Amino acid sequence: MTETAQRGTRAPATSRTTTLVGTGLGHALEWYDWGIYAIFVPFFATQFFDRGNQFSAVLSSLAVFAVGFVARPLGGLLFGWFADRAGRRTAMTVTVATIAGASFVIGIAPTYAAVGAWASLILLLARVVQGLACGGELPSAQTYLSEMAPAAQRGRWSSLIYIASVFGNTVGVVLGLVLTVVLTPEQMQSFGWRIPFLLGGVFGLVAVYMRRNLTESETFTASRRREKVRLWPAIVEHRRQALQVIGLSIGFTVVYYSWVIAAPAYAISSLHIGSTAALWAGVGSAVILMVTMPFWGMLSDRIGRKPVLLISTLGCAALLFPVQFIVRASAWQLFLGMSLAAVFISAGVSILPAVYAEMFPTAIRALGLAVPYSIAVAAFGGTAPYLQAWVGAEFGRSAFTGYLVLLMLVSSAAIATLPETRAKELS
Repeated sequence: MTETAQRGTRAPATSRTTTLVGTGLGHALEWYDWGIYAIFVPFFATQFFDRGNQFSAVLSSLAVFAVGFVARPLGGLLFGWFADRAGRRTAMTVTVATIAGASFVIGIAPTYAAVGAWASLILLLARVVQGLACGGELPSAQTYLSEMAPAAQRGRWSSLIYIASVFGNTVGVVLGLVLTVVLTPEQMQSFGWRIPFLLGGVFGLVAVYMRRNLTESETFTASRRREKVRLWPAIVEHRRQALQVIGLSIGFTVVYYSWVIAAPAYAISSLHIGSTAALWAGVGSAVILMVTMPFWGMLSDRIGRKPVLLISTLGCAALLFPVQFIVRASAWQLFLGMSLAAVFISAGVSILPAVYAEMFPTAIRALGLAVPYSIAVAAFGGTAPYLQAWVGAEFGRSAFTGYLVLLMLVSSAAIATLPETRAKELS
């Protein structure tokens, strides 16, 4: 193995900006396209489902959101295998092109009033395709960036993944703010909701171009030069790590979707906070989330991954009920609650890419992560917005908050089983 590969595939100084921007922009697009669905549900739900019952239409739209997550494990399997065979860069380019294409289809899809149930089917199929691609995008991007990072700075570098995801989602929120100011509520429901999906298709062309110009990680290249690894026996051998990925992911997945992605939409539809004010609250808390993540990443490079992960899970578990109490019926309460949650959520999500990469060998790193991670996201993350709306309406907000606390404690138990991997050399 080359000396460069042994050091953790440190990217040459002249290529670091390209590596970070190319990876981050493509990943931001994934979360822009994925997030605008949840953000704009209140506006387009009745365009794809029966207008007779708006709450039922919202729940149906959120159910389709969950179906997109169900496709993620299969996408993780396909694209994870592809990334471990054809390369991280190639896999990332294909996934981001697919995500953008599905977003464009949603943007031009006919309405329920025009074609009846066919509109619902088109929406469903587009979300399934998007789910397949997203199932491979995150593991591929996380793996690539972790392999390109210097070992001693991997925690800081890994924070880019979720900074990009929050940035992409925030761009969607800001676009929503602009549209709600420029357009009337009737115009938003008629055609305004299409604009962000169409822009997602355009942004995808830029992301595809940038990712095609990335260089493959030397860690992956060096691994291909060695003896080929039989994937499935290797995955079975690392089944403990796969179970740890699931346990680690379920808490972070649900709390992230509930308090970072879906909270403004929930506040609009269930707490009856004004849409513009709720979206501004989401933007403000997102800025806090993005600003704090690099500091948590750097801290993990100094004191270790496990302490920072436990600060995140146990901090969230302790804070969720007080945060729920804070958020009532005003936008400033929503901002304060989301911001407090963001500080502790950022601690964990900032270093998850590094932690995941350090759990698997190079030959199965993308696939070994993609399948269990996608299962966890599909089973728990995909149902989070639906459960948040339904459980809140049927049993009260405290029931869903208790569910979140339980999942964070499960993730804490999974963290306790992990070895410390700070500054580990990837092999």
